[in-house]
Amino acid sequence: MPASADLSVLLSQPALLKLLSELRGAASAAQPERELVGLLARLTGGGAEIRASWGAVVASAGEAAGSAQTFRLQQGRRHVGRLTLWVAPEWAALGPLAAEYALLSRLQSAAAGSARRRVGERTLSALLSGEAHLGDEAFVVALADLGTGATGRGARAQAAQAYALDVLAEVGEGYLLGSGLNGLATVWQGRALWWWPSEHPVQEGASLFAALRESVGGVRLGVSERHRGEGLAAALDEARQALGAVGSSGVQVFQNLDPLTPLLRTEAAAQLRAQLRARLATLQDAGKVETTLRLYLTHTGPLTALAGAQHIHVNTLRYRLKRAEDALGASLTDPATLARLYLAFGVE
Repeated sequence: MPASADLSVLLSQPALLKLLSELRGAASAAQPERELVGLLARLTGGGAEIRASWGAVVASAGEAAGSAQTFRLQQGRRHVGRLTLWVAPEWAALGPLAAEYALLSRLQSAAAGSARRRVGERTLSALLSGEAHLGDEAFVVALADLGTGATGRGARAQAAQAYALDVLAEVGEGYLLGSGLNGLATVWQGRALWWWPSEHPVQEGASLFAALRESVGGVRLGVSERHRGEGLAAALDEARQALGAVGSSGVQVFQNLDPLTPLLRTEAAAQLRAQLRARLATLQDAGKVETTLRLYLTHTGPLTALAGAQHIHVNTLRYRLKRAEDALGASLTDPATLARLYLAFGVE
């Protein structure tokens, strides 16, 4: 159909049926997004682009020039992508219809991805059970969940959680495939799990997290070190530890994990913190000594520099530290005292 065709003519009965047939054919093709943007570009003489929910370009065609129409592609509350059209004003009315077929194309690809992922899940299950073995290629494992909030116990809440994790695994698998990492994905023990051949775990983990966050919002991700051969169990344990070190949202790679971090978040550390605060509170100085003590714990260099940073005289600084020692009943030169203070205040 020529690009100069007028939309009013196109929407006459025979032309409309032909248009719908062409759109339906593109959306059901082997590569539906690519076929659809190609059709839209040829039809309008403009440009078209479909992006994944995490922002990566899935397919584009034509020329991205002039004003753009953008349509968020969403099924229920699930964000699956975005369609952008660059067309002449007389083609603007085509946008909402094109968006419906773009959504259909994304869902078509997602269905194909789900079938592919089921094969990957069987492979992962065999690996996790020891029925299959990995080669010598270096790999990492990542685990993710949707935050630390408690999941409801009802059947509906459990079903919603299972669906959300399935979407999370699907988004990550799609991102890995689009990035050329060709990983495997599944839902395992209440978390999304991915395995992929890896060269740079830190960069790859950060990119995967950015894709997940863009698509599904708040998410926690833990990534293992690189392993080879029979290291799957160790990689899973590392990914679990890394995930446990993440707060309400974020990413942690095991090789960058501070082993003290989980310890600092225990109930024992909270009790120690409360005990030390209670002793310092007896000074009744509006928290000045505690503030100085916290800064002292993280300071490297001469005391004059620390005093300058607080806009106080160095003798005032020494006086406050001496008051802290008196309240705590211990010397700040004692390694055991410094260790207790760090456990109490080091992560705050």
